Parts: sequence; structure tokens; C-alpha cells
Amino acid sequence: MRMIHDALNGKFDLLLTKSISIFARNTVDTLSYVRKLKEKNVAILFEEENINTLEMSGELLLTILSSVAQQESETISSHVKLGLKMKMQRGELVGFHGCYGYDYDKLTKTLTVNEEEKKVIQYIFGRYAQGAGTTMIAKELTEAGIPTRRGNPIWCETVIRKIIKNEKYKGDLLQGKTFTVDPITHRRLENMGEEQKYLIKKNHEAIIDDETWDKVQEILQKRSESYNKGTRSGTFRRKYAFSGITYCAFCGRLVTRKNWVSSTKNKKAWYCSTAIKQGRKYCRDSKPIPEKVIEKCFLDAYRVLCVDKATIIRNFMEKAEPILQENNSKEEIEKLNIQEHDLKERLKKLLDLKLDNTITEEALKEKNYEIKRKIRNIQKQMLLQLEEK
Repeated sequence: MRMIHDALNGKFDLLLTKSISIFARNTVDTLSYVRKLKEKNVAILFEEENINTLEMSGELLLTILSSVAQQESETISSHVKLGLKMKMQRGELVGFHGCYGYDYDKLTKTLTVNEEEKKVIQYIFGRYAQGAGTTMIAKELTEAGIPTRRGNPIWCETVIRKIIKNEKYKGDLLQGKTFTVDPITHRRLENMGEEQKYLIKKNHEAIIDDETWDKVQEILQKRSESYNKGTRSGTFRRKYAFSGITYCAFCGRLVTRKNWVSSTKNKKAWYCSTAIKQGRKYCRDSKPIPEKVIEKCFLDAYRVLCVDKATIIRNFMEKAEPILQENNSKEEIEKLNIQEHDLKERLKKLLDLKLDNTITEEALKEKNYEIKRKIRNIQKQMLLQLEEK
């Protein structure tokens, strides 16, 4: 690109190139740059094809040869991809540059455990299994003064997340996680099933046992599901004391902790997640609550609970019991509605069978009477449920 820029600025008037495939990887790029340079009277001489762009009368030959060069590039790329797939099938590491906890031998292409880094990996998985988040673990490692593989004293939560998702730490090797879209743009994407993946179990010495690995992946999955649904699970997200258990009184969504910055103050406060993500108009009455206010309310409530626990529990049960009964009644009515619908569908099928002469008139009357009797019983049960409610 620097060469093209200099040519367009008149620094020289001839580009000497071995072949079209060296100059550009596809026909579009070749013709585009040839036209730009011809406008500035800059010639391109392709040695192998013996073409001078200023002397040729048309672009037909150049177009044909460029297409051939592009096809050649695609063919070479397909051969390389096939060779890499065969290496993956044999269990050879392809495109691996090492990871924290292991030392990689380029000659033997094997992984050996780094004993010092092994302790850090086990600490990360252990803390995550206990319920600590990736941000908290990164903060703890940074404060402990443990450097990353590249010597960085600061750990990021994205690095911790990559570590707990890396199957190499349980001794397995999964290859083909990404793939090249096409050889022209060289753009790579995460492999979501477009290409084949290769998993080799117990390929090398494991740092994490299967039980810990499974537990960590289960927690990671539950946290991801909660995040995607927009409701963070209190059991699995505990970055702060009130994370996952404090809700907005107006819209019912979780509140999140953020810095409250103004011209006169800079302190921690809790905001409605609806107002943050969607805008204040979706939860107009919500306002940021300073963290000290929430802490004071919690302490006051806890003191009251300690002083008069029996009365508080009794009052709570008196208020909760009608709500629980109401929910049970709704569930029972829904079940009865489904049963009634199924019986009515059976009645329709009986009529169809009679029209096709599949059953006799007597069998139809008997089945019809039995189903209608069941429908009447269900309707009576529904009326009783509604009266109790």
C-alpha cells in the first residue's frame, strides 16, 4: 500500500513485479490498482506474463490472468487447509503459541506442566468454583503481585474467563475453534459448526481434575444464561454484597452498582438496570440510591430481626400464605383447562372415526358419554377453585 501511495504521488513511473499473483490476490484488486496507476501514467510490468499495463490495448488478457492467479491462490489455500486438518486429526498442535500453566516444546510439539503457574491455574478454578467472579479473581491476583504470562502485573477479567473456558487444563485438546472464511480476505470467525472440530481427550497431563472442571463449567453456563435473559442470578453473581439480591421497587428489575459522579461528589450508588440499559423513560421514578443508605437499611432491618424474630416471621407467613394459595389455584385451573381441551379434541376425533365408519354407533355413544362426563367433572372442579379464590 505504501508502494501504491508513492506511485500515485509521482515518486516513480514503473512498478516491476514478478507475477500477477504476487501483485494482488484477486481480480478486483488487480484491475482497480492498474486503472488508478494508468491514470497517473505509472506502468506495471509483470515479468512472468510479459505484460506492460501502459502498452496493452485492453484489459481482457489481464483479467483472464488475474482470474487464473486468484484461482491458484484459492487452490493453494484449500491444500493448506486440508494439510492442517490432517495434522489436527493426528493430534498435532496447529497454530498454538502456548498458554499459562504449560510450556510448549516446538520440536516435539508437546505440552508440559509449569509447576509455578500450575498453582495459579488451580487457584483460579478453585475460587471460581467457590462462587467468586472473574473480576474478583483478577483483582486478587493483581493484588498478590503475580504477573501474567507476558509479565503484565495487572490481570483482566477477560483473561480469567479464557482460562476457565480452556479445555487444555483438564488434559483435552480441541482444535478448529476458528476458521478462515475465504483465502482472499483472510477473515477468521469463531467456528460455530461451519467447519469440523477435532477433540482429543487426555492428550496431555491435566492441571484440573474432571470434577472441578465440570463444576466450573456448570457455574459459567448458569451465569451466561442469567446474563442473556437480562436477570442476573444471585447465587452465581456476587461481585458486591448486594449484587443479585436488590431489586427496583418500580419495575422489579435488578439494581447495579456504579460510580455516582457529580461536580461535588464521587461515591458508589445503585441504579435500576432498566434505566441504565434502556433509558430513564422506561423507569421514570427510579433514582440512584447511595450505597451507604442501603447498608444502613440492611443493618436496621437485621437488628429488628434479631430483637423480635418470632413476630416478624409470623407476620411474614400470614402475608405469604394467601399469595401461595393463589398461585396454587392458578396452576390448578390451568391444568384443568388443558385437560378439558384435550377431552374436547378427543370428541372431535370420535366424530371423524364415525364418519369414516371406523367405529360402530354403539361404541361412539359409549365413548361420547364417558368423555362428556369427564368434561362436566372438570368444569365442576374449576368452579370450586374459582369460588375458593
